[in-house]
Amino acid sequence: MKELIKAVNKVMESCENVDKSMTIGQGRNSYNGVADKDVKMMLNKAMRENGLAMFPVKIEPTTTVERWTEDTQYGKKQKQSAFTEVVVTYKLIHESGQEIELQGYGHGIDSQDKASGKATTYAMKYALLYTFMVATGAIDDTDKTHSDQIETPKAATAPPKKVVKFGTEAFTKVVDWIVEEKGTIAKAVQLYDIDEDELKKAIMVKKELS
Repeated sequence: MKELIKAVNKVMESCENVDKSMTIGQGRNSYNGVADKDVKMMLNKAMRENGLAMFPVKIEPTTTVERWTEDTQYGKKQKQSAFTEVVVTYKLIHESGQEIELQGYGHGIDSQDKASGKATTYAMKYALLYTFMVATGAIDDTDKTHSDQIETPKAATAPPKKVVKFGTEAFTKVVDWIVEEKGTIAKAVQLYDIDEDELKKAIMVKKELS
């Protein structure tokens, strides 16, 4: 593996850092990230100069799709969200024939068909960054400060859930809400202190009578 390791070290020497050049998200939830294009452009050149190539040889995806109905100004609209996770196995090959397997993990979420593309892009980007030990942006506070020095914020106390008992008008409204596909059982359990088994039975009876 001597030639492969030598080539990897050369790439590490020439690609020590890449800036966080893009902003992901909006408002208080936004954060700075490294653009996929910047990583590929930098490492592409360094890898070619040192006789290295990387190929995906195995992809293990897991996709979860959630669907629901929302009321909009144009009437009821069917919505969906696809969440994809992938574990991708790559082969890093040197022109000498020496090679090693690497793995990258990525995830992506999208309302259409781009979740898998986002996940595989994420997996390759971070497989490259970690393989060649490329630093990203400025040093974070977590790199400069010990965790014992950081005050942990107190968790906000969630307000108590409204108790909704079987046979009450409130319970009937929740059943109608779900039967009319304006909400889900999971959402109802999240919002109210309600017996899930009784709720399921009531929904089944309501559907049979409809």
